[in-house]
Amino acid sequence: MSDLVLTERVGAVLVTTLNRPEARNALNPELIDELSAVLREADTDPAVRAIVLTGAGTVFCAGMDLKAFAKGGGKFDGLVWFFREGITTPVIAALNGSALAGGFELALACDLVVAAEDAKLGIAEVKRGLFAAGGGTTLADRVPLAVALEMGLTGDLVTAADAKQFGLVNRAVPADEVRETALTLAGRIAENGPLGVAMTKKLMRERRWAEPEEVESVFRSADAVEGARAFAERRSPVWTGR
Repeated sequence: MSDLVLTERVGAVLVTTLNRPEARNALNPELIDELSAVLREADTDPAVRAIVLTGAGTVFCAGMDLKAFAKGGGKFDGLVWFFREGITTPVIAALNGSALAGGFELALACDLVVAAEDAKLGIAEVKRGLFAAGGGTTLADRVPLAVALEMGLTGDLVTAADAKQFGLVNRAVPADEVRETALTLAGRIAENGPLGVAMTKKLMRERRWAEPEEVESVFRSADAVEGARAFAERRSPVWTGR
């Protein structure tokens, strides 16, 4: 792999950084494919309990690289699977700066969002004759329809502070606090039982009750026994993911 995506382990958390600051971390085919590979690999690593996704420089992601798109070279669909299906491992978007168009959709595909309070967010594709094909058109599932339509049809941007009021952002903090705030949230997730976390994410994403076999798979697991014993013995549990 190249250095378009940087990774760093902080305990059980994998910090993943989009690394095209000279292009405002715009998504060209190479960056898309490399990020896709990093996410897939991390999701198969039991030692990774949470992922923090951020950007190098002062912008999280400016969306699709329109210069590369205009040249007609390469394919831009390498992250469609992540937008639509996601991964089992919880992902926290750490928006060190603005997240625009496909960059905003990338943030929406994450589970939690921590953003610099003055960062600009939005789906501006209509301003370029396109539409938000990476999941931005599902925005009405997250915010009131009137808000989603205004953002989608005008292409206008909102600040992270406003987005927090709409429920699109979990934390809006000063820019220099974004990484540590995201790592703190990721650490709190990573402390919990991985089977319970994975099932909670799955059911909440699918907006449904657990099936009996899903309940049994977690409640009869070794981790469930460990959690109960650790509580009784007043110690921290040691999770195995089984």
